Amino acid sequence: MSTEPEVVPQSPTHPARNHHNLDSIRPMYARHALLGPAPLHAIPEHGMAPSTAYHLIHDELIMDGSSRFNLATFCSTWMEPEAHKLMSETFDKNMIDKDEYPQTAELEMRCVHMLSDLWNAPDPRHTIGTSTIGSSEACMLGGLALKWAWREKMRKLGKPTDKPNIVMGSNTQVCWHKFARYWDVEPREVPLEHGEVVTNPKKAAAVCDENTIGVVSVLGSTFTGHYEDVPALSEALDQLQQSTGLDIPIHVDGASGGFVAPFLQPELQWDFRLPRVKSINTSGHKYGLVYPGVGWIIWRTKEDLHPELIFNVDYLGGSMPTLAINFSRPASQIVAQYYNLIRLGRAGYRAVHEACREVAAELAHKIGKLGPFDVLSTGHDLPVVAWKLKEPTNWSLYDLSDRLRDRGWQVPSYRLPANREYVTVQRAVIRNGFTHDLAAMLIRDIERHLHWFAAQPGFKASENGAGFHH
Repeated sequence: MSTEPEVVPQSPTHPARNHHNLDSIRPMYARHALLGPAPLHAIPEHGMAPSTAYHLIHDELIMDGSSRFNLATFCSTWMEPEAHKLMSETFDKNMIDKDEYPQTAELEMRCVHMLSDLWNAPDPRHTIGTSTIGSSEACMLGGLALKWAWREKMRKLGKPTDKPNIVMGSNTQVCWHKFARYWDVEPREVPLEHGEVVTNPKKAAAVCDENTIGVVSVLGSTFTGHYEDVPALSEALDQLQQSTGLDIPIHVDGASGGFVAPFLQPELQWDFRLPRVKSINTSGHKYGLVYPGVGWIIWRTKEDLHPELIFNVDYLGGSMPTLAINFSRPASQIVAQYYNLIRLGRAGYRAVHEACREVAAELAHKIGKLGPFDVLSTGHDLPVVAWKLKEPTNWSLYDLSDRLRDRGWQVPSYRLPANREYVTVQRAVIRNGFTHDLAAMLIRDIERHLHWFAAQPGFKASENGAGFHH
């Protein structure tokens, strides 16, 4: 801890010549800088000692929830001490400056090649891809590549290029809706119907036309954790091409599943084994087991990324290509991703995800036995458990989420997407470090609150949750 003296203004009662000595002997919460409120909306006129600033912020952050009890996020919340050390050693390296940090750039490309091989690219060592700040940026790049390829194809045919559209299910992550809005592409959403939790492949193919730049298929729905049927979508688009001549590519949003399916469901052909899949993204900071934020996107071949989307810059010391939307960012997450890939290997990733799936299956079984819940996903695809209420009650899932916070649990409740928004579900994402013991604690707390609701006949379901829906 630093012993640098605190810098404070002069005052009649504390002459400047005595400040340093006085502050050096004051206990922490008697220090001048902590006697008033923390700076909120304006930079303070005078500074403070490093240790004082640290404790001021550290204590305020205690109000945040515990990441171990956060079952809402897909993001990793634990890494090994050796990974921490590597990250701290590389926070100061700018990932974009590949001329200055060539070995860091080499680690990035090794990760790209490893993922290309993991996803069965035709030529893993010579495909193209990049790290990103997360899956959202990766999805933007995937969408842009689809748009550029479609536009060039239409120009060669002498057809207009002013009305591109992209087909996706209403259950896709919000980043795809951002892509459509930011880059002026019409989103053609396929609604969920009749108990569906993922997009119907035939319905997705049916709304495609010559202006469709591609179809997005999600390998691991944010809402329930289910995989979409990429092989069935590919087959439906094959049939569409046979009948109409339209050749529509697929982008797989494997934000979570891209780091799960290869280890838990290796026989599932969702990746580059399907020729129609042109690009895949994933989040290294989800089941890639790295802290936020790092994502990846890989194209099937170099020809699937239009050269206009690659820029060469020379003002960082040497000419280098860049194809990310973001520019400067720390190298630490890239290094941590490489650490995980070589530290765990395929067997290690498989072991971690199998453990998560076992906990998810046990949690789903026990939630189903509690009585009032209908379990929608049991962790068979992603290690995610989702459930809804079976019948009307005087409380809602939103009320249960609120009650669970009394012991720090963060269990989200939300409505399913358009056309099934009348269904409210609750979800638990099982990540590395969430144990059988923690799952048992969660079940006990849910059961405790069910007893509390039963003892409150006058309780009324909160308006933002609507309690029960068919």
